[in-house]
Amino acid sequence: MRAAIVGIAGVTLRAEEAALLRAKEPAGVILFSRNIENPRQLASLVADLREILPQDAILMVDQEGGRVARLRPPHWLAHPSAETLGLLFERDPIAGKRAAWLTGALIGYECAAGGFQVVNAPVLDLRVPGAHAVIGDRAFSGDPKTVALLGGAMAEGLLAAGIQPVAKHIPGHGRAKVDSHQELPQVDASNLDADLVPFAENAHLPWAMTAHIVYTAFDPALPATLSRRVIEQIIRGRLGWQGVLISDDLGMGALRGPLGELAGVALSAGCDLVLHCSGELEETAELLADCPWITSAAAERLAAGRQKAEISRLSLDLAALTAEREFLLRERRH
Repeated sequence: MRAAIVGIAGVTLRAEEAALLRAKEPAGVILFSRNIENPRQLASLVADLREILPQDAILMVDQEGGRVARLRPPHWLAHPSAETLGLLFERDPIAGKRAAWLTGALIGYECAAGGFQVVNAPVLDLRVPGAHAVIGDRAFSGDPKTVALLGGAMAEGLLAAGIQPVAKHIPGHGRAKVDSHQELPQVDASNLDADLVPFAENAHLPWAMTAHIVYTAFDPALPATLSRRVIEQIIRGRLGWQGVLISDDLGMGALRGPLGELAGVALSAGCDLVLHCSGELEETAELLADCPWITSAAAERLAAGRQKAEISRLSLDLAALTAEREFLLRERRH
């Protein structure tokens, strides 16, 4: 498989997309709201993708809860934002931690039923006053220990559903004052110890997603996604992250240059996989044209992630878990 996860355009798999995916064999596909209408349509699309993708290819989705959700009512549950769970934790730490686990388990249950193996959550970024709102209520808290605890609980819930969680955006997006979807943030803080805590305390998780941010204290020239120094010294070294490392979307405004070149730099810097989300066929073809095959080390990390999800899987009762979470959240409101 090639070291890329890519998007597709719509709610059905077009013939030209199928031909490209069959020929180039990406490591997986990520689906967005534009690809998802209802459970029956999703099941048909997933079946079509499974027919042409390599056997161990990944189906991925962003499903954090709150405003970042691709599976939505009326066909799927609405899930609270990370901030809502953090506020519950402030009032009642036991209830807050349990609600975070339940949210992970419920998201995981629905995503697994939909045919996904990997979910891009939890967000382990801090909520920082004065920063851009792109993170905002997607963060559990501004306190690193709280973020570590609740993010870890949500991840364990996802794993209980047999889903591999992706911690993001390593080594921390919370201080960015611009949206990396639009332009390249630069974080000039000299001390980023607090930002690193949630990732360090969850370094056992199977996946993490890099941030398209220049951290001048770590590498004054390159964003984390493209920086061997950040990946080797900070993410793999200081944080001890041993799981799969995937880039954030290479098509975001923070990065400039031909997609194939960006993919090559990110993979050379130490990412195991690159992500490209637009679903534009020409862009996808450009990315996959010369994209390298996954390395043996990346293949081992991918296998370890699958195994971790499998051995963590529990038998879950959707109705009971939903009722318990609603009770906990209702208690906070009163």
